[in-house]
Amino acid sequence: MAMIFIGGSRDIFELPQPAVARIGAIVAAEHGVLIGDAPGADTEAQSLLAGYGYEHVGVFHAGKEPRNNLGDWAAYRVPPPDGAQGFAFHAAKDREMARRADFGLMIWDGASPGTCLNVLRLAVIGSPCVIYDMQRRMVATIHNTADWNAMLHNAGPEVRNAVEARMTPDERLALPD
Repeated sequence: MAMIFIGGSRDIFELPQPAVARIGAIVAAEHGVLIGDAPGADTEAQSLLAGYGYEHVGVFHAGKEPRNNLGDWAAYRVPPPDGAQGFAFHAAKDREMARRADFGLMIWDGASPGTCLNVLRLAVIGSPCVIYDMQRRMVATIHNTADWNAMLHNAGPEVRNAVEARMTPDERLALPD
């Protein structure tokens, strides 16, 4: 069973139809799903999966309990580093989902640094990721860090600066010069 990391931007409250169809294909193929507990794309995908009555889902969270677990699935807590706040509070769970994934499916608003970093984490370990870029109305499959760099270049310098500000040293080292 392949494991699919599904995620996306917190500002997305309606999944694009092609992403809905792809999630339906994931369910039909009985792949495992790794998903976060954030509002936005995570919760929208959870709602879709719960509507299918799909069982092969694990919800990853950083807090004591998941913020959202619409299918009452198995929940996996990945504790944040001591003193972590904001983005850093949830980054460890995202890294863990990427580490476990064979493939990714991300729904991106074209600006969210967290979603962009999740695509990078998948690219670094060689797990292909289909990304729906809602801002540019594009779909792409990111296979490696060169593909990821091209995606980020299209997003512009403001997004790149926000992403770089949140990268760990290891994530920076994984990028080609």
